[in-house]
Amino acid sequence: MSLLAVVAATAVQTMLTPAVYTSSSKIYLRATTPASATNNNQVATYAISAGDLGTYLEVLTSPSVMDPLRTRLGLPAGFPLSVSGEVSQTSNMMTITATGGDPQLVARVATEAGPVLADVAKKFSPLLASNGQAVEADTIVPASVPADPTSPNAKRNLMLGALLGLALGVGLALLRHTLDTKVRTEEDIKALSKRPILGDIPMVKSVKNGLLSLESDPHGRHAESIRRLRTNILFVDVTTGGHSFVVTSSVPGEGKTTTTINLALAMADAGSKVLLIDGDLRNPSVASTMGLDGSFGLTTLLLGQADADDVIQRWRETTLHVLPAGPVPPNPSELLGSEPMEVLFGKLSHDYDFILVDSPPVVPVIDAVLINKLTHGLIMVVGAERTKKRDLASAVQSLETVDAPVAGFALNMVSAGSSTAHRYGYYGYTRDADVKPSRRAKRSQAKHHS
Repeated sequence: MSLLAVVAATAVQTMLTPAVYTSSSKIYLRATTPASATNNNQVATYAISAGDLGTYLEVLTSPSVMDPLRTRLGLPAGFPLSVSGEVSQTSNMMTITATGGDPQLVARVATEAGPVLADVAKKFSPLLASNGQAVEADTIVPASVPADPTSPNAKRNLMLGALLGLALGVGLALLRHTLDTKVRTEEDIKALSKRPILGDIPMVKSVKNGLLSLESDPHGRHAESIRRLRTNILFVDVTTGGHSFVVTSSVPGEGKTTTTINLALAMADAGSKVLLIDGDLRNPSVASTMGLDGSFGLTTLLLGQADADDVIQRWRETTLHVLPAGPVPPNPSELLGSEPMEVLFGKLSHDYDFILVDSPPVVPVIDAVLINKLTHGLIMVVGAERTKKRDLASAVQSLETVDAPVAGFALNMVSAGSSTAHRYGYYGYTRDADVKPSRRAKRSQAKHHS
């Protein structure tokens, strides 16, 4: 775009710039003595000194030459004329150049300037004047009418405009790359890690009944993307040999909790007995998001104040079970890394087909690493156009340092117009899941049901 803009601006500027034409003539200056002043009654010719030639060059643009030149050309007094000259270093040759907006006029000016200069030249050479000598100008190369303007040079300007536009485009691209600090596409994630991208989850603003799209809009784009993520995680499950994952993010606000809950619902829809654990003991939100009682939960079990069967809550009539975080403790990291936590998780792993643990973000705290030691893989949720590249890079590096690499990424909050969303698309009934029916369609449906 910058290339086209600069070229277009250059073309417009070139068209608006007045054309300037140039014409030149080359003359030979010589001093002559009239025949009446010589002994043999013949005209004598003499070379003009270099000093006189320099004087004539300076006189060329003075009123002494310009005024009679205007008169000869029939121009009004004070009419602007642009004339310049150049003297040869080896001979009495002088090149006279005229420029202007009229090609016919500049040719006449370049032609007549030489003779006019010769007419007044002897006034500026006292030696020639005292000897009764005159100066004559012989035209060696006559001036011609220019066919094309010398300025503006359209071809050159467009070429320079193209080069400038190209340089500007490259510069803007580099500047944007430098200043663009957020993760926007899958390519940004691939630049930071070689681990697979398990799915992209679109930003859906049409969910009316809360954040659980698997419940409120089961045939919508968001729900379909969650199912695709579930399928891809099952492939990771095969490679890791386990049936439990911790879901985290690099920083808060990337939608990890909503993604984890919907993913657990999708797992349960597939027929598995699923346990969703809120392992974020610092800022628990699973219970509040799902409308469950969060006053007791994981911390209650770790303190030995209740049995698992009394604390774990079944989600409606599904095979999904939820273990809320419980009361917020003063020492979350110590509890998550404790022996009771390891024993509890081992027992739960035998009771459920699949376990998902929602954990705090990686950059602020170490909790996700502690939970990952109990599970068989870590899923990193990345908020498109929200997560900063440096935060994601820091999280990935921290996990690799403690030998807890990411099993896969889920790019969340992908805008509908992004290339990622268009590349994957949606098939069948899901294409129209978010499309509101027209009034005519509503009336037709009402008549049909009546």
